[in-house]
Amino acid sequence: MTDVTKEAPVKPALSRFLKAHVRDYALLISLLAIMIFFQITTDGTLFKPVNMTNLILQNSYIVIMALGMLLIIVAGHIDLSVGSVAGFIGAVAAVMMVNWKVDPFLAGIACLALGAVIGGAQGYFVAYYKIPAFIVTLAGMLVFKGLALTVLGGASVGPFPKSFQLLSSGYVPDVFNFTLNGQPFNLLALLIGIVVTGLIVYFNLRARRNQQKHGLAEEPDVIFFGRNILIAVALIGFSWLMASYKGLPNVLIVMFALIALFVFLTTRTTFGRRVYAMGGNEKAAKLSGINTEKLTFLIFVIMGALAALAGLIFAARLNVATPKAGLGFELDVIAACFIGGAATTGGVGKVIGAVIGAFIMGVMNNGMSIMGIGIDWQQVIKGAVLMLAVFLDVYYKNKG
Repeated sequence: MTDVTKEAPVKPALSRFLKAHVRDYALLISLLAIMIFFQITTDGTLFKPVNMTNLILQNSYIVIMALGMLLIIVAGHIDLSVGSVAGFIGAVAAVMMVNWKVDPFLAGIACLALGAVIGGAQGYFVAYYKIPAFIVTLAGMLVFKGLALTVLGGASVGPFPKSFQLLSSGYVPDVFNFTLNGQPFNLLALLIGIVVTGLIVYFNLRARRNQQKHGLAEEPDVIFFGRNILIAVALIGFSWLMASYKGLPNVLIVMFALIALFVFLTTRTTFGRRVYAMGGNEKAAKLSGINTEKLTFLIFVIMGALAALAGLIFAARLNVATPKAGLGFELDVIAACFIGGAATTGGVGKVIGAVIGAFIMGVMNNGMSIMGIGIDWQQVIKGAVLMLAVFLDVYYKNKG
């Protein structure tokens, strides 16, 4: 009898928690299912170390821009110009480094600053003149497409200096010169993966203890420990794959650092809480003392800087700046946020959700390309997935 009375409340509590967080777990399960599907249909090609590395390199700039776009969408706005801004910044970087012979580090800093200024200029019109972000950034998309073409003179400019190419094509050096089964094995990459995994699990456990201490822990033990075990296995497995190839790409370190920064920014800072409050109800946020104009301006500045960084990474990866660089990026970035659970009405969305959404799009692109599916059907499938994600968001919101 004692066992029955203790276990009886567990199932309802577990059921309630899963229903309340169905989108979060469905998103992660969807990513795993898609990866397993393409691993099978590509005859094991998806999880090969070289392909996993390419997957990171191909999607790093989308993930980076998705972090800024999440803030924009949560605040109740949209930015259609990010692809054009990324392409324009790549063009400016090419002219500075290739034609003017400017030091790559100084050129990179100048380009990031220019991106922030561009974002701030657009944010100024949205925040202080109340022009809808859709209109402002649509105009920006056209303007910076034209400027990129003008800066490059209608031709591609490259190649970039070797030191700049390392931003996208470089790897964290192996200091151990270790071999496994006669093949080079980047032991440092595996050790970094183990340390990062340990830190993530440690902080999750510490946060849970604090929640339990104050009676705020809602997540059942089976879900919490299962989630952390899954995270540990995935990260260490990924680190092993990277170590067996060339190690951790430099861009992965940059991307991971930005993800950690934005998770902290959105969950642990006053700035993050104010963005969510403004997206939930801008009038109420303004009445509570939040300077909504300044906040809107700042998130567009952040978006501009991230679009510039993405443009630099993309240019470094191609080793050339082209007039068509950045074409369609905004669609993948916006889709990543909505697939990741951001609400079309603002006020809702998580950084990890946007990252998972970006990788869902990336894995689909990569897997369909390996399978030989044409770009026409790839667009159809991606559009259907985006429509399904928005439909589920509206469905569960109305149901709640």
